[in-house]
Amino acid sequence: MIATQQPVLVIMGVSGSGKSTVAGILAGQLGWDLEEGDDLHPQENIDKMSSGEALNDEDRAPWLDTISSWIIEHTMAGVPGIITCSALKRRYRDVLREQNVIFVHLTGTKDLIGRRLATRSDHYMPPALLDSQVATLEPPEADENAITIDAGRKPAEEAAEIVRLLGLTPSPGSSALGAPTPGRSSVARPAV
Repeated sequence: MIATQQPVLVIMGVSGSGKSTVAGILAGQLGWDLEEGDDLHPQENIDKMSSGEALNDEDRAPWLDTISSWIIEHTMAGVPGIITCSALKRRYRDVLREQNVIFVHLTGTKDLIGRRLATRSDHYMPPALLDSQVATLEPPEADENAITIDAGRKPAEEAAEIVRLLGLTPSPGSSALGAPTPGRSSVARPAV
């Protein structure tokens, strides 16, 4: 039996768009489960990316299945959650899509994201792979349950916009900026 469905946010975008940072802020504000999609890659994928080689669809398939399993577990339990995943192609998002999934696409200029990647030292994804990610990206279309967020601002501002646009209720005592007053939201929330 499926429990009452709660939203699962898939924070998506190319490497360096701020997925982990924004997801961490949201999870802290909302009190929701958080999973870092990059931590779910099989070692073969990590080795391939570390060597500067882009992943192909075959490489991504088991990784997407693992992320999908995490989403389904939360859906079946009626537990809200946030997971990061590049979800670059529509067919990848189709693997992850459930009725309660909302894709949050963090997008920014190639120059901005390239600068972020150049200063990042704690990740196996080399900046040289940004071009392949940008070439692979298929932004969510109008028929997908998705919102697009400009990643050129402070992460806390991006998280606040997500909370506002989706009409989410932060945990009591949260530091959510611009969080809606419970019961009052002027923005329609995507169907979940």
